[in-house]
Amino acid sequence: MFDCFGAGQYVSQNLFGGTSWKDRPDTSTEMFSAFAVVRQLHEMLWYLVEAAERASTSELSEPVAQHRSAILHILDGDASEVLACDVERIRADVRRTLMDVSEEARGGYGASAEERHGLCPSADLVGRDLRSIRLCGADLRGAYLIAADLRQSDLAGVDLLGADLRDARLQGADLSDALFVTQLQVDAAQGDDTTLLPRVLSRPQHWCP
Repeated sequence: MFDCFGAGQYVSQNLFGGTSWKDRPDTSTEMFSAFAVVRQLHEMLWYLVEAAERASTSELSEPVAQHRSAILHILDGDASEVLACDVERIRADVRRTLMDVSEEARGGYGASAEERHGLCPSADLVGRDLRSIRLCGADLRGAYLIAADLRQSDLAGVDLLGADLRDARLQGADLSDALFVTQLQVDAAQGDDTTLLPRVLSRPQHWCP
């Protein structure tokens, strides 16, 4: 499964005027290179939209707005300007800001170190039964939650940016206030009509009875 965050349509329609690389093979190298950059920029914009909604102080909201403005300015340019941007530096700067927003959002779900044992960024939680663990406010950024059992779990304030939710069991789970969840993550998981999702996401068809 793959989510391009609208990058494919933007590249073909906006940067190359509707030209297909199949019709113009000579554009393929530049078009594919531009797509790789634009996809990252669009992904960052997705997260920054949520960050803007969650940032409660000017110290957080101002850098979020600056990142969004800078990325949109790049996307307003032509293919050469897109390809010339330092996407790795932009990603690093955005990552720091998202971490700051996450830290503030999760701060209201204080829990002891014992409750947080094993719940950390990039944690290997493959196949784990997490139903008895208090998860609210946990930082599971980049965690491996493949086939983890999260049924009936409250995931309020849980940072799931980049977490691998393939086959995670989300039946009855509440992700409505989880942080930085994408449609791709939800589509890869298992759920049902009792799973609560963030308002911007759609319930996968394969969850329906």
